[in-house]
Amino acid sequence: MEKLAIQGGVPVRSTMLAYGQQWIDERDIDAVVSVLRGPFITQGPYITEFEKEVASYAGARYAVAFSSGTAALHGACFAAGIGTGDEVITTPITFVASSNCVLYCGGTPVFADIDPATYNIDPEDIKRKITPRTKAIIPVDFTGQPVEIEAIMNLAREHGLLVIQDAAHSLGAEYQNRKIGSFADMTMFSFHPVKHVTTGEGGVIVTDREDLYRKLQLFRSHGITKDPSLLTQDEGPWYYEMHELGYHYRLTDLQAALGSSQMKKLDEFVRKRREIAAYYHEAFANLPGIRIPYQAAFANSSWHLYMLRFEREAFKVDRQELFLALRAENIGVHVHYIPVYKQPYYQRMGYSSTHCPEAEAFYQEAITLPLFPKMTRQDVEDVVRAVKKIYQQYVQI
Repeated sequence: MEKLAIQGGVPVRSTMLAYGQQWIDERDIDAVVSVLRGPFITQGPYITEFEKEVASYAGARYAVAFSSGTAALHGACFAAGIGTGDEVITTPITFVASSNCVLYCGGTPVFADIDPATYNIDPEDIKRKITPRTKAIIPVDFTGQPVEIEAIMNLAREHGLLVIQDAAHSLGAEYQNRKIGSFADMTMFSFHPVKHVTTGEGGVIVTDREDLYRKLQLFRSHGITKDPSLLTQDEGPWYYEMHELGYHYRLTDLQAALGSSQMKKLDEFVRKRREIAAYYHEAFANLPGIRIPYQAAFANSSWHLYMLRFEREAFKVDRQELFLALRAENIGVHVHYIPVYKQPYYQRMGYSSTHCPEAEAFYQEAITLPLFPKMTRQDVEDVVRAVKKIYQQYVQI
């Protein structure tokens, strides 16, 4: 049995392997350089081109690009009319932006528990949490596996609610053989560097509804419009009007050019992610005490994240020790996510009595492994070797 690096042994790798990383090639660099050499670097034609590419890929009529996924969610809550007194149901196993966007608009996040198999929000618990004050639902496609969106949309229609699908993890994924992006009232994609494709920072909302599309456009640009059909008066070609209290949430032409170049490689990136996930499945499926990710029959994940659950009773040490042991082997593992309502800000807001038992149990056991398209076969094998190395030391089954 090999001595663990955390105990003074030789680590599996000599350098740290990150859990996620962008893949930028010369075509991407050329696309950005072409914008730098042109007349526009902030607002220009590449933004519209990028929006059209994302909308077309997702099967939606409209797309509106924002400076980040968080800004896009904020815009979606604004477009949905979220305000003081409104409740919005979402999952606690997500990044804080999925619920913070509700707070930005004066609404109140309500947390529904997760399905213990998929780790996505449980439609049955959503149903239990709906009240007369509920205005919308923000389900999150955690790790890249789509939520049970049909059941969620049926609930929403029954109760007159809007659905904002947080698909930050699931660009390229399918639900019932259809690409994510055409199911909910609005769907958000993220273009952060660890996501499937990147614009550096950036986000997009896709929708089929023209009214929401117009509100999103207005919100991302100070609430200002030059559209002649919307002006209360017209004093000339220079004239504009501010109709809402919007924000400066615009994407730049530089970023959009990078995004357009990256979108051309999206399917290949997703294919590579799925290959790595399949390799992990095979490597870890028969290790008692380790639970590999479950994939629902209706979903085809795009695998933003791959995580293992180390069942507490199966190991001599807790999750923190397992995590530190893997980091010592130079495997850049991570944890996604601390239940949002456990954050000090939310505790101060009155969420101390919130309790989602499945989410809390998941958090205590989950470790995210590196997974990104640029990983080499050696990288993947290093991850497998490191997990099995610590498993042999710490398992007690």
